[in-house]
Amino acid sequence: MAEERILSEEDQAKVDAYLERGYNQTKRKPFRGVKLLVTLYSIVILLSIMSIWLASFALH
Repeated sequence: MAEERILSEEDQAKVDAYLERGYNQTKRKPFRGVKLLVTLYSIVILLSIMSIWLASFALH
């Protein structure tokens, strides 16, 4: 199946030139997956400790 062109070559060249300008590009820090896992793990542990404390406080 052949690909149909939606834009003319001139319009496609304008779009490509606009995308190459980088006007809307934002410099970002690299993704830190380990930092995310440590943060989530810490939050889960903290909430677990708080729930155990609350349960023991409610039982007495």
